[in-house]
This record gives sequence, C-alpha cells and structure tokens, in this order.
Amino acid sequence: MVCPRCVEAVRHLLEQAGYKPTSVQLGQAQLDQTTPADPVAVAPLLREAGFDVLTGRAEQLTEQIKASLAEYLEHLRTARMPLTTSAFLTDRFAATYSHLSKVFSRTANLTIEKYLIRLKIERVKEMLSYGELTLSEIADQMRYSSGQHLSNQFRQVTGRSVSEFRRELMPKRLSLDELA
Repeated sequence: MVCPRCVEAVRHLLEQAGYKPTSVQLGQAQLDQTTPADPVAVAPLLREAGFDVLTGRAEQLTEQIKASLAEYLEHLRTARMPLTTSAFLTDRFAATYSHLSKVFSRTANLTIEKYLIRLKIERVKEMLSYGELTLSEIADQMRYSSGQHLSNQFRQVTGRSVSEFRRELMPKRLSLDELA
C-alpha cells in the first residue's frame, strides 16, 4: 500500500471478506483478535484488487523501507540539514543500515540507493509535469549537486533527456509499487 486510497481500499476489502480490521496502515493490517486471520483466503481478494499479501518478515521490512524512503524524499525537500539516507533509515528501524540494505537488496533485487534514485526521478517527473519550477530549482529541492547532475541521472534512469520528457504530451510515469 503506497497511499491513503490504498489503505482505505484494503480496509474495505477486508471488511467485505468478513474481517474486522482494527488498524490498516501502509504495509500492514491488524485484525480484531476474535477474527482468525487466514492469509490464504484473503490473498486472492487482495491480488484481484492489485495488492499482494506479504507474509515473510523480509518482504514486510522491504515494503516498510520503501514507504520510509517516500517519506525521506519529503524530509530531503523540507529539512534545513537533512539526514543521510542511512541515518534516516537506521533512526526509523532501530537496525543497522547494513542489515536493512542486505534485506532490501535480497528481497527487492535492487539496492536501496537505486530504488531511492528511481523514486527521486519519479518525483522529478511529477515536478517537471507541473511546469512551475526550473530544472535548477527542482535539483535544489531534491538535493542534487546541480541541474546537470540531475539531468545526467534522469537520462540514465529514463533513457531520455529532461527536454525530451517535457516535450511529451502524456509522459509515462510509474506508480510507486512499480519501481522495484
């Protein structure tokens, strides 16, 4: 689940299936203790709606890291002295960055750094599509060292230049759950 609408959709699906969710948050759902959880029965309902049931601890941690990295982007944009990615994640999870990185890489088949770059580029696409900021302003907000660095990374990830992206009438963007 990557947004409030996803949370509500999962809550609604669980209720329709006869479960009593007490808490539904990004990446997890808690059920009333009187209702026995049956992931095998719930999984097809969730998959039909485009969700997956993550039963393994590594899968759950990976999804929690992804949600935290989305929050980290906002931290980057708004913090006067932003934390490093590793400091942000170790504060969030009370675990070493090395452990988080190994679990994430093994589960997502992608490093945290590469996932964060993809996430940043999707945010850059969003900002570019609004047409309100220059590339330098976007680079500054996203904590790139320069507009040129952002432009190079944009081309590396998307296979096209920022100018080409801007010329497209309907630029293709990825949903957050398609990044990995």
